[in-house]
Amino acid sequence: MGEQMLKLGGRIKALQTSNHQPSLLTITTNPSLPSAIRDRYALLCSEPVVAASGFGAVLKRAPTGVSAGNDDVYVLPEEFSYLRDGDIVSIDPIRQNLQVLFRKSSPNNTILLTEQCNHYCLMCSQPPKVIDDSYLLERAFDLISLIPKDTQSLGFSGGEPTLYGDRLIDLIKHAKLQLPNTSLDVLSNGRRFKDKEFARRFADIRHPDCMIGIPIYSDDPVRHDYVVQARGAFDETIQGILNLKRFGQKVEIRVVLHKETIGRLVRTCEFISRNLLFVDHVALMGLEITGFTRPNLDLLWIDPYDYKDTLSEAVEVLNSYGLNSSVYNHQLCVVNSDVEKNYRKSISDWKNEYLDTCGPCTRKAECGGFFSSSKMHRHSDHIKAFT
Repeated sequence: MGEQMLKLGGRIKALQTSNHQPSLLTITTNPSLPSAIRDRYALLCSEPVVAASGFGAVLKRAPTGVSAGNDDVYVLPEEFSYLRDGDIVSIDPIRQNLQVLFRKSSPNNTILLTEQCNHYCLMCSQPPKVIDDSYLLERAFDLISLIPKDTQSLGFSGGEPTLYGDRLIDLIKHAKLQLPNTSLDVLSNGRRFKDKEFARRFADIRHPDCMIGIPIYSDDPVRHDYVVQARGAFDETIQGILNLKRFGQKVEIRVVLHKETIGRLVRTCEFISRNLLFVDHVALMGLEITGFTRPNLDLLWIDPYDYKDTLSEAVEVLNSYGLNSSVYNHQLCVVNSDVEKNYRKSISDWKNEYLDTCGPCTRKAECGGFFSSSKMHRHSDHIKAFT
C-alpha cells in the first residue's frame, strides 16, 4: 500500500516531568534559542545536548545523551519521526500524550473545533459525541496565535462548529487578525445560518478568503434528511446558504458520493445549477471509509467505476452552467477522461496511500490515490496502472 498514514497522536515516554497542564509548543531543533522564548518550544534532538534548559519540553529521539535541567523530557517514538521545525504539538505531561496539531510543511492542516453535532450522517467520518469539548475551541484560539503567518490555508471542522454561535465568529475574527493572508475553509451543515442575523454577523467579518463548505446530498428533501438523519435539515440548509450568499459570504456545496446519493446525483447537480447558481464552488467527493461509514458500508458502498458515467453526466451539468466544480477523492483509472478537467488531488497527505498496483503507473503523480482506510476495508475492483 505504499507509505503508511502519519500518526497524529499517541503516547510518549516521560523520563522526567513536572506534571503540569497540557501545553502547546512549537518544534525546534535549535538548542541555542534565546532563553526568553524557550518555554514556547519543544526541543527535538537526537545528538547529545548540554545545558538545554528552559524549554517547554525536550523530545529525544534516543533515550540517552541529553542534559536538560528541570525541563520535561520525553522519548519520542519512531512514529513521530516526521516532526520538523515549525510543527506545533500539544503535550500532556500527566497522560504522557502528544498530539500533532499543525505541520508546517503540509497544505492540509485542519483544526477540530468540536465533536458535537446536530446531524448523525450515515457516513460521518467524525461520529458525534454528547460531551462538553469546548476546550477544543479555546485551544484553537491559542493554536492560531502560534501558526506561521505565511501559512497558505487552514481548515476548521467538527462536529458542527456553528453550535458555538458567536464564539465561532470570534474565532474567525481572531484568525483574520493573526493570519491575514491565510485562506480559511469552515465545514458546516449550514443549518445555523438559517438565522439571518447570525449569517449577517458571520459575513460581516469580511474575511478576505473564507469559504464555508456545506453538504447537500440530494435534490429530494426526504433523501437528504435521511442521509443526515435529521428531519427538516434540507430546508434549513438551503435557507442557510441563501442567507450567507445574501450577505456576500463565499459558500461551497459538497456532495459525498455513495449508494444513497448517486441515484439522484445528476438531478442534484441540476437543482444546484438552477437554484444555487451563485455558490462559489461545488465539490463531488468520493467516500472515506471511516467513522460511521464502516458499520454502514453495505448500505453505502458502490464501486466508483460503476458510477463513472453518472459522474461524467453530473460534471457536464455543472460545467454547462458555468459552475466552478471539482471531483475529489477518486482515482484517475476509475473516472472517464471527460472528468479530468475537474479532477483534483485532494486527500490529505497524512492519510493518503497508493496500492501496490499503482507502483508502475505513469500517472501516479497526477492521481489522488486512496484514503488509508481503503487498505483495511474496500476500494474499486477496477484499479489499474496507466503504462
